[in-house]
Amino acid sequence: MFEASEVGHEITKAHYEKALPKLREELLDAQYALSKNGKFPVIVVIGGVDGAGKGETVNVLNEWMDPRHIHTVAFAPPSDEEVQRPRMWRYFLSLPPRGSIGILFGSWYTDPMVDRVAGRTRRAELDASIQEINRFEQMLTDEGALVLKFWFHLSKKDQKKRLLEIDRDKKRTWRITKADWKQFEKYDEYYAVAEHTLRLTSTGAAPWIIVEGKQPRYRYLTVGKTLLSAMRKRLAEKPARKEASSRAAPIVRPIDHRDLLSELDLSTTLSPKLYGDQLERWQGRLNRLARDQRFQHLSVTIAFEGMDAAGKGSTIRRLTSALDARQYHVIPVAAPTDEERAQPYLWRFWRHLPRKGRLTIYDRSWYGRVLVERVEGFCSEVDWMRAYNEINDFEEQLTRGRTVLCKFWMQISKDQQLRRFQERETTRFKHFKITDEDWRNRKKWNHYQAAAADMIERTSTEIAPWTLVAAEDKKFARIKVLKTLVKRIEEALDQPLG
Repeated sequence: MFEASEVGHEITKAHYEKALPKLREELLDAQYALSKNGKFPVIVVIGGVDGAGKGETVNVLNEWMDPRHIHTVAFAPPSDEEVQRPRMWRYFLSLPPRGSIGILFGSWYTDPMVDRVAGRTRRAELDASIQEINRFEQMLTDEGALVLKFWFHLSKKDQKKRLLEIDRDKKRTWRITKADWKQFEKYDEYYAVAEHTLRLTSTGAAPWIIVEGKQPRYRYLTVGKTLLSAMRKRLAEKPARKEASSRAAPIVRPIDHRDLLSELDLSTTLSPKLYGDQLERWQGRLNRLARDQRFQHLSVTIAFEGMDAAGKGSTIRRLTSALDARQYHVIPVAAPTDEERAQPYLWRFWRHLPRKGRLTIYDRSWYGRVLVERVEGFCSEVDWMRAYNEINDFEEQLTRGRTVLCKFWMQISKDQQLRRFQERETTRFKHFKITDEDWRNRKKWNHYQAAAADMIERTSTEIAPWTLVAAEDKKFARIKVLKTLVKRIEEALDQPLG
């Protein structure tokens, strides 16, 4: 892959100076058209060997275009806050919104490749990271992003020459450190790892563009013209018709009309006295766990889903009353804001993930895409069908980062929901809990139940299982949730670090 770029590409000064003014004008025009269009972001990934001109090229792009609409991020080693979250957290939060350009100097490729070169990981671990990266970039392009990946290459001979030139220049010598020379000594190992990684991640949706970094004029024009051409092509595309169906095999309903939810026993109850004893017991255990020193090495994410009036809110209050208010954050998930619509679907859930020693409780969650958005037709079948895999991948990343993930589906009968709706309408201090939308959703009970059954079947995994909670009796449901959460945290605390 790299040999094809080692031909000594050069652009004359006269050609460069003649082409530059027009290129800058056209890049600005395309950038403003992108901002006005507001339908997709442009994500520019910058990678390559040291001394190949990556930093200079990023600076030139910011000089040529309007920096107000460019989000440039240079990734350093993870900060203390970033280390406390799953690896992809900081990359998700650095994504540019629709209508803007994001230049990512260093990216999700850096750590897996450097770790492999340094011998901290094995080939199989690198390949696992590559698969994760491919899924992530597929998600970005499925969400509409234009992803351009530039790899700046230098031969070993040219890299050494470049490093020596900079090192001898008193004005630039600060750019070269002992670490750069130490990395140069591993050029061959880095070359092999980069070749392997780029070959497996140069996909149809997000291919790599190899840029020979030997001559500044050549690399500047190459990157600028490639960026311009890609933006123009995407801006010229006519809006695609909303795809109504997926090419995947259809989801088939059980022929006997039975599923996990229809067969769930809702008759279990708890007496007031036993409930009071159990509540005090399990809240106490949760409180002690949250104050355990080992708890500072893991985080907890809790997702609540269920039919309207299933008791999610009151159950959440029993959880939070057992905790220090500084330790948890409750996220009530409603319709996305304009800021959230400008990002990939999962972005708004990534942004609230807790650091170590903290809990985030989602009242409704990322499962909205395969529930309300599916049933109400807010997204296409293609979107909610691909969401199952994206969600499973998201949850795998959480658990790999020592996050205790608990997912609760609160189930009640249709008759019980009606009784609770009516109670909310007749009890003044509960009026805020009932809306016209609740009644509309009730008419689609069967559709929501079918969507929930599919969701549970496709996303209840060994690392992130669903807990089905019979919530006909609120007292029983609250204890079930508390008990499950406590036991999951205890299991995690008993696991060795590392």
